[in-house]
Amino acid sequence: MKRYSLHRDTSPYKQLIDYEKELNEEQLKVVMAGPGPILVIAGAGSGKTRVVTYRVAHLLEQGVSPNSILLLTFTNKAAREMLHRVEHLIKIDTRYIWGGTFHHIGNIILRQNAGRIGYQGHFSILDNEDAKDLIEVVTKDANIDRKERRFPKGQVLKEVFSYTANTMGTIEESVKERFPYFIEILDEITMLEKRYQEKKRAMNAMDFDDLLVYWHKLLRDDESVRQFYASTFTHILVDEYQDTNRIQAEIVDFMGAINRNVTVVGDDAQSIYSFRGANFQNILEFPRRYPEAQVFKLETNYRSTPEILGLANNSIAHNLKQFEKNLIAVKRSGATPVLTPMRDVLQQAEFVAQRILELRDDGVPLDQIAVLYRAHYHCMELQMELTRRDIPFEVRSGLRFFEQAHIKDVVAHLRVMANPTDEISWKRILKMAPHIGKKTADRAYEYLKTAEDPIRLFITKKIGEQLKTLPQENLETWSQLFKELDGLKAQEALSDMISAVLKHGYADYLKLNFPNHESRLEDLTQLMNFSTKYQSLVTFLSELSLMSGVTGEEIVSAGYDDERVVLSTVHQAKGLEWKAVFMIWCAEGRFPNPKAVEEGALEEERRLFYVASTRAMDQLYLCYPLTVFDKQVGLVILKPSRFISELKAIHYEEWQISDFDTMP
Repeated sequence: MKRYSLHRDTSPYKQLIDYEKELNEEQLKVVMAGPGPILVIAGAGSGKTRVVTYRVAHLLEQGVSPNSILLLTFTNKAAREMLHRVEHLIKIDTRYIWGGTFHHIGNIILRQNAGRIGYQGHFSILDNEDAKDLIEVVTKDANIDRKERRFPKGQVLKEVFSYTANTMGTIEESVKERFPYFIEILDEITMLEKRYQEKKRAMNAMDFDDLLVYWHKLLRDDESVRQFYASTFTHILVDEYQDTNRIQAEIVDFMGAINRNVTVVGDDAQSIYSFRGANFQNILEFPRRYPEAQVFKLETNYRSTPEILGLANNSIAHNLKQFEKNLIAVKRSGATPVLTPMRDVLQQAEFVAQRILELRDDGVPLDQIAVLYRAHYHCMELQMELTRRDIPFEVRSGLRFFEQAHIKDVVAHLRVMANPTDEISWKRILKMAPHIGKKTADRAYEYLKTAEDPIRLFITKKIGEQLKTLPQENLETWSQLFKELDGLKAQEALSDMISAVLKHGYADYLKLNFPNHESRLEDLTQLMNFSTKYQSLVTFLSELSLMSGVTGEEIVSAGYDDERVVLSTVHQAKGLEWKAVFMIWCAEGRFPNPKAVEEGALEEERRLFYVASTRAMDQLYLCYPLTVFDKQVGLVILKPSRFISELKAIHYEEWQISDFDTMP
């Protein structure tokens, strides 16, 4: 039986807000909607945050008690900002509203009910580093001997456990779906996960995932608790609902089971986090789970020009699984999006850098310009070009390309081949081996630096005389690796040297040490291709050193010191906006990601393209190289991304870029 909590005219607050003046017609309908479940499909730039804020304010003005409102967001900052705006609108203390992330609210509820799940109320919360360290302890206690064989590090196992928790699956399902290369050690991983759970309970500690797992368990298994909270919260509002995973959606359903005043706000066209366990079906199936739900669409866009929205609308219309919407611009007509095919990736980097300088000269601040890409390695050549031209930039998608651990690991091998007395690189290589810590690496280097030819010590395995605890298998690997590197160095075969490092152990090292090993392997493949441009190992290493040492903070003109162009993957750019956006590598085989297409995720890839397009306020540039060098097959001719090919030609103009146009 459905039960609704009606708005009451018992509010202690007089209506202070002129809603009709403050909101457009679409927003007003949502804010003033009556009781019952509500689904708000909020298009990009349509004022989603404003709607949630005014909806909360309106509930309070209608007499809904602050402590019966639950506002769930994906960052505590978002919750604070919304509640601060509510406070500003109707001059009340919002501290009694339950607002925050799922994990924040879960923590509060679990502390109130810890005894019911076998915990004490003062339980500790392990951060990600703590959790990783505890998994390492459990692995050691289980007598898994890393001397005998390689085994995943704590942070990789943590990723397996976390994905399992958030998708409510089993370890076996997670390994088969996401980590198939661990199938041979499935039994051990399952055993370690069980021991990890037992260890946490013995310590009276939870990790972040437990805050959701135990909250869900509490509501699912304890009817009295479920009834209490479902009665307490008469109104539940969920922001960014398209990013919820299965466990979060079920928690919301439990919490709203009695009053059913569940308002979820999100955009199915911006659901792009399936790799984190986000479940696109949650928003798509909301009307099925709540048949009486009112569905509203926010299609008025305040961010982008009609031309940019025309392109974005045309693109996303090709998705079959979606709530159809058509974004309409408030802004006046502007520049048509530009499609720029380039000779190669170097010309692409030159064009983007040159156009950035032109935009700056036209009055667009550098921090209002962004370059977006599908994969981190796509920005490698651009980072070098921006550095050469002294254009400051900030990498939002992680470290600068050449400063990442896996790049530095592989380059360390090349550095010792060029300079056998490179202490930093030798110690980095040594510490990658199992059971070699700082002290052992220091001792080994003291031995190496006295040798006339340190490389020979590895080829002949004599290094084993100094490192007596090192497994024979490691000495054998080093011997084969350095023998091959020595031969390739004489030929200046740089890409083959990188390939040798991967072949002799480093590819396996990536799997065992990094949760995102596939993208890191992709980076290194591109580094191999990139290295073919250099005739000399010393020149190549010198160029990389300059890239790491120069920060790009020195700008040609004074007055721009604090401004930086933003470089970001599309995933990291969601929720942000810039006056001018460049999308690079818009080529088939690069965007969409071929692996995602192979796994049936083409529509999510198109949503990524849509998210990237709708970050642009005034200008949008779609760039791709016509050719690229691949070490395996040579020169490859690229076609434009299918996301460009399927666009109607009226939505962009094509620029033919000559070499002269891109000269600095």
